[in-house]
Amino acid sequence: MPIPFILLLLLLSFLVWRRRSMAKYLVTCAFLLLLFLSSQLSVNTLVRPLESVYPINSTTITGACFVMVLGSAHSDIQGATAVQSLSTVALARLTEGIRQLNLGQECQLIVSGWGGELTHISHAEMMANAAIELGVGKHRIIQFPLARDTLEEAQYLQPTLDQVSFRLVTSATHMPRAMTIFAAKGLYADAAPTDFIGRADFGWRLSADNLVASQRAIHEYIGRLWLWLKTLS
Repeated sequence: MPIPFILLLLLLSFLVWRRRSMAKYLVTCAFLLLLFLSSQLSVNTLVRPLESVYPINSTTITGACFVMVLGSAHSDIQGATAVQSLSTVALARLTEGIRQLNLGQECQLIVSGWGGELTHISHAEMMANAAIELGVGKHRIIQFPLARDTLEEAQYLQPTLDQVSFRLVTSATHMPRAMTIFAAKGLYADAAPTDFIGRADFGWRLSADNLVASQRAIHEYIGRLWLWLKTLS
């Protein structure tokens, strides 16, 4: 999202180049925005407030429970294992889900996500296959292969719980919005965030990693705004 917006500003500056003051203003805004989003300042301002809401969860689980791992993305790579086919985000979520699973004795792993239009199998199936490759028994895995987003993941989970406690695993930036969505459905999870991207660095250093982190944070803020607007309608 930030890059398309910056490109839009540059395009607008080209379209109004005859109005030099306006064109210079748009180019300056694009440059300053790119500078900010690529800096450590953007991570401190946008990313860390999201990631600091819920701490890492290493509490032992007693009794029956579910560990719900929210979906991300994967690719159909010929000859690759399921683990190798997962995106970086999906792999981070799955490994944390397995870690949470091992904190209890009677837990089941829930994986979700549809296949979209670019893959041959659902994301839930790919995550399940990867979990099996990483040592999780097939009988301990539940799949929601039709869920397309966090809202649908919460909807599919509702009839499965039956008063059993569950832990919710997703990226730390996504966790506040995910917890809000699940709570709106009457599902109160024990948060287990992972995939922390707000790394400490020198304030003057610019990097593409900061730009990616800023993009993910902006996506979450827009998602939270959309949720708020839906509650008003």
